[in-house]
Amino acid sequence: MTLVLSRRGLLAAVAVALPLRAWAQDSAAIRKPIIDLYAALEALMRTGQATPFPDRFQTLAPVIDRVYDLTTVLRVSVGLRWPNFNDAARAELMDAFRAFTIASFVANFDKYEGEKFEVLPDIRIAGADQVVQTRIVSQTGEPIRLDYVMQPSDAGWRVTDVLLDGTISRVAVQRSDFRALLAHGDASALIASLRRKVAHLSGGTIGA
Repeated sequence: MTLVLSRRGLLAAVAVALPLRAWAQDSAAIRKPIIDLYAALEALMRTGQATPFPDRFQTLAPVIDRVYDLTTVLRVSVGLRWPNFNDAARAELMDAFRAFTIASFVANFDKYEGEKFEVLPDIRIAGADQVVQTRIVSQTGEPIRLDYVMQPSDAGWRVTDVLLDGTISRVAVQRSDFRALLAHGDASALIASLRRKVAHLSGGTIGA
């Protein structure tokens, strides 16, 4: 009888342990892109403005390409007008948006002042999305909460939105910003605006 109970206990333990182990592996895979992003941003900050902007841009670019699903971010930010653009317009807009996204990171993370990047262990479920919760803690101890909405892809888990304070959607803000620029129905005004912003962020070192 004792042997039977031991076997049953062992089977029960295995049945519980396997889902937990699978969940832990999934959790690690979901969090890894953000861990990689934060490592790259801290390295970028430590490099600082002594390194030319275009060099920092080129260093960060492959990380952003790997971590973000920029096509989905742009498509959702553009909204209902996206299907109206032809392939050439989409490609040109994607190129401008990618440059703007990378340049924004390079400009905003340009010096290190003791900040700590914390990727929290618990993942929040929001519908079909997984949300990685993080904090950037300044030297004074004041934290900024940033949550990353993650979706699976053929290339692994990737970011499709960022939530400031856990609620303010970056994609929603961009959709609002883009609306007036898309009022004429094509992408030309938005493309020009994004390119001007890249030139401004880079101090003119990356052309408009």
